[in-house]
Amino acid sequence: MKTIKLLSVRLGGKMEKSELQKIELDAIVKFSTDNIVITDGNGIVLRASPNSLSIYGTDSSSLIGKSVFELEKSNIFSPSVTIEVLKQRKQVQIMQNTTTRHTVMATGIPVFDEFGEIIRVISFSHDLTEIQNLKEDYEELSTKMAKYQSEIQQLREKELSMENIVFQSKSMQKIWQLIQRIAKTDASVVFLGESGVGKNIFAQSLHKESLRKEEAFIEVNCGAIPESLFESEMFGFEAGSFTGANNKGKPGLIELADKGTLFLDEIGELPLSVQAKLLKVLQEKKITRVGGVKSKNIDFRLIASTNQDLEKMVKQGKFRQDLFYRLNVITIIIPPLRERKEDIVTLSHFYLNKFNEKYKTNKFFHPTTIHELVSFDWPGNVRELQNMIERLVITSEGKTILPDSLPFYFQNAHPETLDSLHIDELKERGKTLKEVLEEVEIRWLKRASRQCKTTYEMAAYLGLNQSNVVRKLKKYKINEKTH
Repeated sequence: MKTIKLLSVRLGGKMEKSELQKIELDAIVKFSTDNIVITDGNGIVLRASPNSLSIYGTDSSSLIGKSVFELEKSNIFSPSVTIEVLKQRKQVQIMQNTTTRHTVMATGIPVFDEFGEIIRVISFSHDLTEIQNLKEDYEELSTKMAKYQSEIQQLREKELSMENIVFQSKSMQKIWQLIQRIAKTDASVVFLGESGVGKNIFAQSLHKESLRKEEAFIEVNCGAIPESLFESEMFGFEAGSFTGANNKGKPGLIELADKGTLFLDEIGELPLSVQAKLLKVLQEKKITRVGGVKSKNIDFRLIASTNQDLEKMVKQGKFRQDLFYRLNVITIIIPPLRERKEDIVTLSHFYLNKFNEKYKTNKFFHPTTIHELVSFDWPGNVRELQNMIERLVITSEGKTILPDSLPFYFQNAHPETLDSLHIDELKERGKTLKEVLEEVEIRWLKRASRQCKTTYEMAAYLGLNQSNVVRKLKKYKINEKTH
């Protein structure tokens, strides 16, 4: 039980009124269950409760004499309720997150003199950490219940999944059923779809379901190999066939796929000269290394993918018509995420569990965060969603992943959420309009650079000319893509 002992300072046998008031005020500040901070009209701390150390991580004696503006910059008061009172000249109540991981509700009250000037600001901070923890535990329990209900529903609907292929939509179920039907054949398959929809994952799954599953799966990124090296990489070369060649020769990627599966990712990037030779290989099932004279019988299944319109490229003369017809035995179009919104929830929880396990965390989504994820168009599709969930698991504070943990372009996509990014805040950060616009431009360029393989793709992604993209990459010194 706390007790208060008053040490009387008597003058003429009586305690002066001012001294008694000081003792009473000290007792209130010292023994209040709330944290109390008193400042003058300029925001200089005059008094602070002893429990400042446990709540704000700083001893009360270190606060006294300091400016609340300085303390806010040091993230001790984040944000400072006193500053808001001085700005608004009225009582203010805000929520604060402290460096000691406490959640407090701070109330600031101005004290005016007879001239209407603020001479004191008294703030009371009530620790809500325990209540917040209970709230998070409740939300986690609710989320788990919703997850269990979802899992039961998924079992009832016989949701189909394999390794990293997770879906619930009927369109993806039909695609998966088609893959299972054609897997045992040797028919050529072309996967079409936007960047990031997971075409390579479906290609791998097709191989694993096939009769060739015990043999090699050779994946070739057609957009990543320079044209000058493409022929030797694809077809291999004999010893001494050109300057700098390995003196023992080297088998090509097609040769390595013998008895297995050859997956040509982004086949639309194949040079025309290589297209002709690939067509000959498909027709004759034979391959001749660069610099060689003897052909070798080859047996492989061909799977290809692209985010381009091959039929349009044929009309433009950028893709061989005979190769197009040779490839176009079975075409499977993977729809983008924005056309199968129901898969976003399933994928989000799948990647959340995956990255919780990877980073030894136990985080969960707030319902409004899930709503924001579902509402977003995901131009980068599944790849972008996966990267986003990993980022949220790493960077979000607390166990609950709240909407304000989402990056700025979610807020741009939903203007009603822009309350978290006020113009005044940008101004206080010392940002001019030009600097803010440049920051946004850099972020979009970096995002496009991660999602796209060439500057042409980046140009289509950003709605710019390819030459403008190259110029901006050089301007901001961002890693340049191949043209």
